[in-house]
Amino acid sequence: MDAARAEALLDFLALADRLKTVERRGRVPLPGGSTRRENSAEHCWTLALIALLLHREVAREIDLARALSMIAVHDLVEIEAGDTYAYDPAACATQAEREAAAAGVVFGALPPDLGARLRALWEEFEAGESAEARFAMGCDRMQGFLQNVLSDGQGWKEHGVRRADTRPRMDPARAVDPAFERLIGALYARAADGGMLPE
Repeated sequence: MDAARAEALLDFLALADRLKTVERRGRVPLPGGSTRRENSAEHCWTLALIALLLHREVAREIDLARALSMIAVHDLVEIEAGDTYAYDPAACATQAEREAAAAGVVFGALPPDLGARLRALWEEFEAGESAEARFAMGCDRMQGFLQNVLSDGQGWKEHGVRRADTRPRMDPARAVDPAFERLIGALYARAADGGMLPE
């Protein structure tokens, strides 16, 4: 590795570190009963842990390294585009365009070979066609749902989200594999028992 490539990698890592400053709508419970907003880097860490736990629980063999690679890069575009709340129709309508533009900036900060490789992983995740991309998507959506359950539905309550609102987002994740169906079904049951997600 020459000096210019080393500098480019360090500069990109500094850029990527900004993911820690992108706030999501999910809440993180704190000692004493208060909460704070989750950030996108925390989301990605929990998502990676979910993937590590589940990759051998699903029926189809998953290339864990590829799935984790997609998980590591899938939200980097939020550094430029911001997080898009899943239950905000107006923001969702412009998400693909905003994130594609952000991908050019974020992945363009890398040397061309690495930028192309990471952008291809991001595009694979977004397309959702490979087994690993569908698995990663299932983990991603499950993490957001889990975070809401862990915070007693505070994020849902703040935004008036009802059970029916979650179905278009969660049904594709539940369909990935019976393991996702079981886990997400159990989360729905916890949400119902706790009065977190109105019918």
